[in-house]
Formats: sequence, structure tokens, C-alpha cells
Amino acid sequence: MRPLQTDLSVFNKFKFEKPPIGVKFQYFKPEGIPRLDKSLAFCEMIKEAQRIRTPFYFTKENENCFGKVPLGMQKVASWGEGGEFGASLEIFQEPRANARIYQYVPKFPEGTVNYVALSSLDKLTFEPDLLILIATPSQAEIVLRAMSYSTGQLWESKVTGVLGCAWIFVYPYKSGRINYMPTGITFCAKALEPIPEGWILISIPWDWLPIITQNLKEMKWVLPSYSEGRERYLKRKESLIAKLTRKAENP
Repeated sequence: MRPLQTDLSVFNKFKFEKPPIGVKFQYFKPEGIPRLDKSLAFCEMIKEAQRIRTPFYFTKENENCFGKVPLGMQKVASWGEGGEFGASLEIFQEPRANARIYQYVPKFPEGTVNYVALSSLDKLTFEPDLLILIATPSQAEIVLRAMSYSTGQLWESKVTGVLGCAWIFVYPYKSGRINYMPTGITFCAKALEPIPEGWILISIPWDWLPIITQNLKEMKWVLPSYSEGRERYLKRKESLIAKLTRKAENP
């Protein structure tokens, strides 16, 4: 794996309660990193990386849920793709509703990802494919604003009620788009409780990291309008509108 060269130290300024996690998808086995010694669901791997604070990788033998499917490590069973599982768990009214989501869920091509490495940011030694943050709403607003600060990029959240792991891990990697979602809203997040609800989970693909980090260094994290109070903000807003109007009328 390519050694870490991107300066991610600006994320330390957030003082996240839960450390950011770097993720790497590999065809070949990562060198110098131990294999996970237990079986977990894909979504639980974030919590495990935050808990042990030591890099590790996992294979399909370590994944005990449906995360192997979006990773391309295993084909979905016909009864699963037919919607029978989700309907049996009463997540969906009928199999047809469950079956429909498979046209949306992102997946890696079969056999292209055989190993997934994870590391907390403080122990990260490789260039991550994704940096995953678990933030408060106020922290998330700063990160998302850093995305659009120099680009004007749309903020968007994409997720399905099941296979939420696909939208955390696979979608940002394949689409090159930052994705975010509240924790605790997908089925496995409720059933397995990998991360307490009420946080904002943000997944940043590698090509956005230089933009985000540079903008975080340049922009104001807490805007004056956020701290001056409603009345002062309204007065300043009206003053600015009047100033811009005069300037437009007298160029």
C-alpha cells in the first residue's frame, strides 16, 4: 500500500470524540498489518477500528453479515435478491419492495476487493481510499462546508434502509462523492448498534481529501453569523443588502 503522504493533521483540530478511520480496499493482502481475529458485520468494523486503535485488515471470512455482497466478495443469494429476507424480517411490506433496492445498492465488481484495511487516524500509515468521520452536527457542518467552500458542490446524502454499509464504503469510492447520513437510521445500525444514534457519519473519498484539508486550513470554522445572535445577524444582513444594492445601482 502507498505510504501516507496526505497531511490529515487538520482533522485533529476537531477533537472528535470518536477517532476518524482510514479505509483501504485491496486486491492483494496488505503487508505489515495483522488480520482481524474475529468475525463482525461490515458496519461494525468502524467501531472495532476505533476501539482497538491499531490497524488491521479483514477478509470475507471475517465478515459475518451481508457486507460481503457490496464488497463483491460473495454473490447475494437468490432469495436475498428476490427480497425474501427483508420481507421475512418485516423491514418491507413484501419481497418486491426489498428486491427493488438491489438496482440502487452500489457494489464492487466480483473478486476485485479481497482485503479491507482499516486504521484510526492517529495510527494511519497508508494513503486511505476513504476517511470516515463520526461527528456532531456542528462538526459535520464545518466538514461539509469545507467541501463546498471552493467548489460550490452540492451536499447530498444517499442511503437505503438496508445494506447501509454499501453507502458508507462502496458508494463514495466508486462515485467520487462525499456521502453523509445520521447514525442509527438503517436496519443493521438499529439491530447491531455499531455506532450510537444521533451522530453524523461522513465518508470522504481520497480525491476529495486535498480539497477538504486545504479549505479547512483557509476558511473560518465558526462564521460570525453563527455566534453574534439573531438580532445582530438580521441587522448586519439588512446593512449588507443595502450596501450591495447601492453598489449595483451605481457600478
